[in-house]
Amino acid sequence: MNQSLITFSLKLLLTLSIAFGMHLLVLNYLEYALFENKIVLAYLVNAVLAILIFWFLLRMKEKYKEQLGFLFLAGSILKFAVFFILFYGSYKVDGIISKPEFAAFFVPYLLCLVIETSSLAKWLNKLE
Repeated sequence: MNQSLITFSLKLLLTLSIAFGMHLLVLNYLEYALFENKIVLAYLVNAVLAILIFWFLLRMKEKYKEQLGFLFLAGSILKFAVFFILFYGSYKVDGIISKPEFAAFFVPYLLCLVIETSSLAKWLNKLE
């Protein structure tokens, strides 16, 4: 297995684990239900998709070096498609997306995006 993928996966999983704990603490402090809004699924799906997208980009870096940015954007589109398939319907069932529902998906999504982007930027700079 590629060392970049292992390092990325460990960094991502550690960050998401800490964020998940903090997220639950905030929900508890605000007296919201802890495991509603598909929060566990949101963290898991975002982690799995980020690792798969990173792995895919690593595999394509030699063959499609010039198109990696577009492939990364395709990965983001995939994440949005998964959001609409798995989350949007249940979040929108009452007609609105509440702050806890929004945070349940957006916090892990944003963390994954930041870690993905910074990790990819590091190894893309090494390719040049």
